[in-house]
Amino acid sequence: MSASYIVYCAACISVLKELNNVVTEPYMDEPFHVPQAQAYCGGDFATWDPKITTPPGLYIMSVLFKRVFMFKCSLPMLRLTTTLTLLALPIVLTRLLCFYRRIRPPASILAPTPDAIVLSLFPIAWFFGFLYYTEVPSLVFVVATIVAASEDRHWLAGLLGLLSCTFRQTNIIWTLYAYATSQLMYLRYRRPGPGSQDIAKLHDPNADQARPVDLYRSVLSLPGVLPDILSVFVPYVFVLSVFVSFVVWNGGIVLGDKSNHILVLHVPQVYYFLTFSTAFGWPVLISGAGGIPLMLRKIYARTFGSNRALITLVSLAAMGFTVKLYTIHHPFLLSDNRHYTFYVWHRIYMFHWLAPYALVPAYFVCALAWFLRVGTEQSMLQTVALSICVLATLLPTPLLEPRYFMIPYLLMRMQIVNVPSWALVLEGLWYAAINVVTMGVFLYLPREGVGRFMW
Repeated sequence: MSASYIVYCAACISVLKELNNVVTEPYMDEPFHVPQAQAYCGGDFATWDPKITTPPGLYIMSVLFKRVFMFKCSLPMLRLTTTLTLLALPIVLTRLLCFYRRIRPPASILAPTPDAIVLSLFPIAWFFGFLYYTEVPSLVFVVATIVAASEDRHWLAGLLGLLSCTFRQTNIIWTLYAYATSQLMYLRYRRPGPGSQDIAKLHDPNADQARPVDLYRSVLSLPGVLPDILSVFVPYVFVLSVFVSFVVWNGGIVLGDKSNHILVLHVPQVYYFLTFSTAFGWPVLISGAGGIPLMLRKIYARTFGSNRALITLVSLAAMGFTVKLYTIHHPFLLSDNRHYTFYVWHRIYMFHWLAPYALVPAYFVCALAWFLRVGTEQSMLQTVALSICVLATLLPTPLLEPRYFMIPYLLMRMQIVNVPSWALVLEGLWYAAINVVTMGVFLYLPREGVGRFMW
């Protein structure tokens, strides 16, 4: 076991112990999850709280821990269930990061790479790893699904993807992404065997060098490679069939309380995600070749360069139009003042009626920054596949909720594999500072009449 992983585990266990000492009663969503888990632990699988909107994967995992490891279903032990998945997070992230780098993972699974440990400190994942929430188990199963697919173990990937959907229904999208990204990498790096003829190639240039015509060329080249990748899609067809059957049986994707989780077209949610990602991932964004000066010059060239100004103006106008038509003032966002998003919404977005429109140029710059940073390291189709999955995940969600950004952010961040040591250290310190502040506020600065503040 590596020293850094020992420190990580010790820190997580210490935080969990302190949280259980301070927060002795279920908090926020825990009053729904904890009784449901305890009902399952007691063998009552017929009881279901209609206010719970996610499948019972979290509770079944607690039942398994109870029966295999003799865990009690008390609040501290239920929280330990999710913290154990937080401890497993660096292990699965290591495998995925090594896949993107095209290198072998460490010989010992208990020696995760430094960047995997840093990403496990990502504030949203780290914070909810100490509460009885679905977020971190969901994340671990999604990453494990992509890892299995990348290692050409597609039946295992299908099984893990199906299990991930028992935590969050939207993980069906990431299960399909696991197939797509694994096959794109396979097609990009495969070589003909000894004595073999040339093999069909999928047109897939680097994202930052691609032009619209390259998408057309990719479509033309697709029939030549389809026979090589369709056979491994069978496990995912099985997962899709099970998921569709569930939706038909349930009468929709959402379990329980559907009234506050109606699927809508929430275009600004993508803009919030880009801003969120930039606020957390700026150390990596500025770490590319040439640093901040070159990044700013590239953004300027893409914004106001030759024949670009008109495109930029049209893009900004279109984004402003979507802000006008599709901004959603969700009742939870307006009323629950225990979340940081409540204050962001009231003090920024509702400060003045022009405020949402004034932020549109910032959204545009954030999008360009991420495209330019990721595009130098990933192919066009890899970038398109991730973008489509992010859109499919975020566009239907009506509530501005940082937890919804967790999986999209980490998968986008992991597309950047060439990160200098200084940027990785800066990223780790940035995450750690946020974690210290947010967990400190949650534990030690509750506000009378309001409660504890959290993401």
